[in-house]
Amino acid sequence: MASIDPRASELPSAHEPASLLDVAIGFVQNLRLLVLFPIVVGLAALAVTYALPRTYTATARLLPPQVQQSAATALANQLGALAGLAAGGAGIKSPVDTYAAILKSRTLADRLLARFKLREVYGVELDHDARAELVRRTRISAGRDGLIVIDVDDHDAKRAAELANGYVNELREFTQTLAVTEAGQRRLFFEKQLQRTRDDLAKSEVALRESGINEAALKAVPQSALEALARLKAQITAQEVKLGAMRAFMTEANPEYRQVQHELAALRAELAKAELVDTGKAKGAGAEYIAKFRDFKYHETLFELIAKQYEIARLDEAREGAVIQVVDAAIAPERSSKPRRTFTSVMAALGAFVVALMVVLFRRSLRTASRDPETAQKLERLRLSYRLGKKKQ
Repeated sequence: MASIDPRASELPSAHEPASLLDVAIGFVQNLRLLVLFPIVVGLAALAVTYALPRTYTATARLLPPQVQQSAATALANQLGALAGLAAGGAGIKSPVDTYAAILKSRTLADRLLARFKLREVYGVELDHDARAELVRRTRISAGRDGLIVIDVDDHDAKRAAELANGYVNELREFTQTLAVTEAGQRRLFFEKQLQRTRDDLAKSEVALRESGINEAALKAVPQSALEALARLKAQITAQEVKLGAMRAFMTEANPEYRQVQHELAALRAELAKAELVDTGKAKGAGAEYIAKFRDFKYHETLFELIAKQYEIARLDEAREGAVIQVVDAAIAPERSSKPRRTFTSVMAALGAFVVALMVVLFRRSLRTASRDPETAQKLERLRLSYRLGKKKQ
């Protein structure tokens, strides 16, 4: 009697689809591989996690200064175009993103390296490597709720909390030297303009003093008219600077941009008429004196306008500059965040089960395919090719 392969009864024909019972039989026959292998891998992964050092995560949450424009808005009615220049040229849309970017800066990282001696802590020789390790262990995120979250990982729970709070402290000190807020940028802008205008005012005053006093010229053109003309020129200057600032973020087709252009053209036309009338009343040296006097009044008026805005911006910056509020100070965590022992062992066991299942299905498909003569012939050819290749080596 011909011998019967005991595995033949397990497998369906090569051209016959496998039933659910066939698959179940295959699983039962490989139950040891499908159960023991994942358990062993999971226990091995658990043992590895116990060998790894614990990592603790400390979290600090802070609320950065918010944009305040109340004082600038109140002055807008008095300064007109000049106030618009400050708001348009120096406004900050998202202070949260700005402060988050500062927290991620190299300068702040270097301050923490020196403060906590992180090169010795991380066991590296270069600041570059210590900085990279600090960045790898730190996560800084800016949420839609307006809060900045600072997460710091470290093998020492106390040091993790100190580093997270160190970010907040260094941010407070560092921002004292920067014009970060809207008021700070307005203050910085007008501080530069004020210095430039002060120098121009001093030069015009010296030029007027050297020319001497011309009583006849002052009688020909009243001083009030000259002051009005100077104020008009100061408004034109402010409008021109505003238009230049608008070019950075607007096209010439923008309605607001075109409106400012029309206003500037109207002011220039008004200035041309006023100059034609006033200078026509004085001749020779009188006209030269009037020009210098008008130039002096122009710089004097412009200086007053910029000085007012500078003082407002300075007061606003003093009020809001240092208000970095700590919502949650970092504390030393009681539990480690890494390694996640249960999660790691379960995922390792699950991965091992998937691998074992694929091995079982692959072996079963090979056994099923080997019963087909054509497939068996191809498999034999593949084995021969492999052996020949091995002999050549």
